[in-house]
Amino acid sequence: MTIRIATFNAENLFRRPKALGIPDVERRRRILADFAELVSLLDLGKYERDEKLRIAELVRKHRAYATDAKNPPPIFVNQPRGGAKLFQTSGQPDSAEFEVRVLANGRGNWTGWAELVREDLGGDAVKNTGRVVAEVNADILLMVEVEDRLTLQRFNEQILDGALKMKPYPYSMLIDGNDIRGIDIGVLSRHPITSIRPHLFERHGNRPLFSRDCPEFEIDLGGEKPLWLLGNHLKSKSSDDPALRLAQARRVAEIYQAALKRSPQVVVAGDLNDSPDSEPAEALLATGLQDAMSHPAYRGLPGTFGDCDSPRRKIDYLLMSPQVFSGVQHVALETRGIHAEGIKSFDTVKSSADAASDHAALYADLDL
Repeated sequence: MTIRIATFNAENLFRRPKALGIPDVERRRRILADFAELVSLLDLGKYERDEKLRIAELVRKHRAYATDAKNPPPIFVNQPRGGAKLFQTSGQPDSAEFEVRVLANGRGNWTGWAELVREDLGGDAVKNTGRVVAEVNADILLMVEVEDRLTLQRFNEQILDGALKMKPYPYSMLIDGNDIRGIDIGVLSRHPITSIRPHLFERHGNRPLFSRDCPEFEIDLGGEKPLWLLGNHLKSKSSDDPALRLAQARRVAEIYQAALKRSPQVVVAGDLNDSPDSEPAEALLATGLQDAMSHPAYRGLPGTFGDCDSPRRKIDYLLMSPQVFSGVQHVALETRGIHAEGIKSFDTVKSSADAASDHAALYADLDL
């Protein structure tokens, strides 16, 4: 049987955190770093004076109290009505007298949460994401950066089946992960997804090892052994933490080796956020996994991100167990959803705002 398997970082399907769309890279990194720090502080059981001052500083810095629909803040602290409050404000926001005062003494003393404020993606961007998916036409598609399962299903029904008149996928699966930004990993499949192992709660020191998790999807191809697909989105280089990314890759290598004992058909796919010569990629390749883009059948660009013009731009992977790799017939990139210099885009991609993603979709045809 020949099947097509693909991975695509769609950078969200309908709604994206506002901060992720900021073109100024350094500003975007600062906001995401501050958000991570704020969430970490808010999770503390007890807020000492210094923690309270820093929480107040971050809330004020990012207007995390503001409810202005015309100019929403990048970060917002939800304090539901009737619940104990984290903070209160006094004075006019633009005045020197404006103050944010933390009332709670620890996580157990208030009700609410911090979140990255989302904004709707333009209709053209959503349709172009669908166009990438339709052009690749994979039998099994790993989708990276998806808001939640309901969104994945709506994309399947409203965009693929609706706007594009493509036959929808009969199977879809996504389990919410550890990443509080809502950039999860899901699968669309024409073959039954018979089980999922989420690997949600493992930790590295006092923080989640999988900031975005490593779900294992068991897919029934009709033979004696299933295909195990391991989805990945390793730590990004925004507010970089190379040690965490390496720790994640090493744990994925262990999960792969365990999956290999269940079936010789295993694929590790997704966005590793690092190049082929990096330590995380090498940790995975040392297990015997083989990179689809290293196959002689591949004749495309060396990268998968941005202008895709360099191996340093290769961060998306289809890594295959030896048996799967031996069945590779064709490997290619779908780059036309990207808006970048040197890339021939779809005629509907006229700017970065219209782009499906900064990532290409990587796919391979396999004889299994």
